Amino acid sequence: MRAGRNKTITLTAEERAACLARCVRAAEPLPLDAVLNRTVLGDCFDVLPRLPDGFADLAVLDPPYNLDKRFGGGSFHRMTDEEYLSYTARWLDLVLPKLKRTASVYVCCDWASGPAVYEALKKRLTVRSRITWQREKGRGAARNWKNGMEDIWFATCSEEYVFHLDAVKLRRRVLAPYREDGRPKDWSDTPDGRFRDTCPSNFWDDLTVPYWSMAENTAHPTQKPEKLLAKLLLASSDPGAVVLDPFAGSGTTAVTAKKLGRHFVSVEREPEYCALAEKRLELAGTDRRIQGYEDGVFWARNSGNRSKSQTF
Repeated sequence: MRAGRNKTITLTAEERAACLARCVRAAEPLPLDAVLNRTVLGDCFDVLPRLPDGFADLAVLDPPYNLDKRFGGGSFHRMTDEEYLSYTARWLDLVLPKLKRTASVYVCCDWASGPAVYEALKKRLTVRSRITWQREKGRGAARNWKNGMEDIWFATCSEEYVFHLDAVKLRRRVLAPYREDGRPKDWSDTPDGRFRDTCPSNFWDDLTVPYWSMAENTAHPTQKPEKLLAKLLLASSDPGAVVLDPFAGSGTTAVTAKKLGRHFVSVEREPEYCALAEKRLELAGTDRRIQGYEDGVFWARNSGNRSKSQTF
């Protein structure tokens, strides 16, 4: 019996079969209209060459980190640094032809796999920043520091790219309000408190890794929060843009794209995760909420009372 507050998404055998039936199977070739807003069941090394070139406005990639890890019915085994660099270069060279000249690329990694990702990116793209986000969850180590951070490399295909700063500003409570000529300077006074919308940095400490009481949670071992993807998509794509995700997992990028009015092409090789992604997409059709993103605003952690009546 599950606890009453446990919202983890699970599937019956019938639901799994119905969800898998909605997935696209790799065929030769795969025109855009066959895969747009669909989950493609297949390995990205097989699927990407079958997709049309130049269709994606944004690529969000969450490849396996260089760790021994089980994913559904499969697994990923740790490589040498040189082997992981070669692996990274292989999938990156398949992704890049699918992107528009104005596209941006985000690649998730950890401290150990990050150097290989950076090396592969800088030879092919303009690397613009490394985002570090605090993931909170993680097991302690008796003889090492607990790893509580992950990274995301941000790169672009050219000097012409989308970046919507105002869409990703962070709303913080003002603790030391400053006034100019008696009026608030860069902050607003509301019935619920004093708040400021601040420019986002490349360190994010306002995220929560999905867990059992969150409606987005699944059994995927490395699931990213929808709030994280919302920041990437809102900053680096326009409404109606196409987002490519070749390592889709349980579909967080696709689900967030749907909630935010973007299109997606989602590729995942594990049937169980494809089914979960399809279930989440189904749920997103009636519930477009993203935890931590309310009324078009990203809230800093512990910002206090939120009210729909607040205006800025």
